[in-house]
Amino acid sequence: MATSMATAPARVPATVSETEHLPTLVTRLGDDVMQLVDSKISLLKVELKEEANTFIHSGVAIAIGAVITVVGFALVNVAVALGVATLFANTNFSQAAQYGLGFVITGALYVFLGSIIVMAMKSRLARQKIVPPRTVAEIRKDAQWLKKEL
Repeated sequence: MATSMATAPARVPATVSETEHLPTLVTRLGDDVMQLVDSKISLLKVELKEEANTFIHSGVAIAIGAVITVVGFALVNVAVALGVATLFANTNFSQAAQYGLGFVITGALYVFLGSIIVMAMKSRLARQKIVPPRTVAEIRKDAQWLKKEL
């Protein structure tokens, strides 16, 4: 009977140190996952700051350009409007009507050109990626790694 026990060993119950080791491993796994999440959040913050800086610098440049454009627009608009008004010198319009037509035609031209510029800048900003690509790639890699491990 002793020989039969030697050939078929019974399962030995886990020792106290082995059962205490499992919670330690689970705790360490939880800590590692939290550290991974923290690093991904840090990467996301860095990328969002980079994107925000890009938008801020572009916005400031657009604002400065707009102020310069407004000053230039005012000066050029007056000169062009007076020039267009001289085209109506041989008509029966009064002097005020000639100036008025010159300013209306010039204003319409600038509204058209300004619309083209605004649409071009809008499309440029629309091409800017909102989703941080490095963070998304890292999260996908980590998700695949977790699937393999579990």
